[in-house]
Amino acid sequence: MNRLFVAYKPSGISSNLFLSKLKRKYQTKKAGFSGTLDPFAKGVLIVGMGSYTKLFRFLDKTPKRYRATLWLGAKSDTLDSEMIEEITIAPEFEEAEIAKVIKSLEGELEYEPPIFSAKQINGQRAYDLARAGKEFTLEKIHSTVYETKLIHYAHPFVTFEATVSEGTYIRSLGLITAKRLGLSYGSLSALERLNEGQFCYEDEKPLDIRASFGIRQNFYHGDSDNLKYGRVLALEDLEIQADGYYWLDSGSFLSVINIENAQVHYELGRVEC
Repeated sequence: MNRLFVAYKPSGISSNLFLSKLKRKYQTKKAGFSGTLDPFAKGVLIVGMGSYTKLFRFLDKTPKRYRATLWLGAKSDTLDSEMIEEITIAPEFEEAEIAKVIKSLEGELEYEPPIFSAKQINGQRAYDLARAGKEFTLEKIHSTVYETKLIHYAHPFVTFEATVSEGTYIRSLGLITAKRLGLSYGSLSALERLNEGQFCYEDEKPLDIRASFGIRQNFYHGDSDNLKYGRVLALEDLEIQADGYYWLDSGSFLSVINIENAQVHYELGRVEC
């Protein structure tokens, strides 16, 4: 069964365990997801079944939008409520000041990712090293924060939304916010992914693959059997001949190609639709 849809993962369950439940629900063995949500987080999870699991990297998944609640004064190495070590009573702030700091996150940011993250260090995940108590240093990363908005402030909890580039750590945005308010600590008490690019939760409704691509459609004007049997495609038979990734539509199946240095290569030879 080929199917692409947006599921909604609840908090308190891993993405892998949630996927197992979906596989049983739809009675399929082959399924995958794009953009892991850890057990603490909830929200949008793009799920593919059958051959559609091959399409994730070609989908239009950015920017991403999150809603988070920051607990001012809460200290945690995970930067969320999973491992709260200490709670400092933070002073109350004017809502206008909170809104100003949240707005100041917009733009290009350079910061250290959380030590409890999936970043790799010499082949090992940072969160595995952190849980083992090993010391290490993470290189700073760059993120683009396109838009932020204060949703609600009920001291010491600040709920905000952020629309961000791929790979942004919302927990780090929470800590940056706390520090810009003059505090030493701040950790998230809730985190929800609202959308990934055009993908929002709509009761697991099947998505139109053709409308989901983040790459351009190209058109092949040669012998249709060449596409059908995965034969080499000549550049001159393609409508768009510039370098890049494209998808082709044969009617009954889709293909993804890569044009590079005047050569045409299949990235995905045949995906039934």
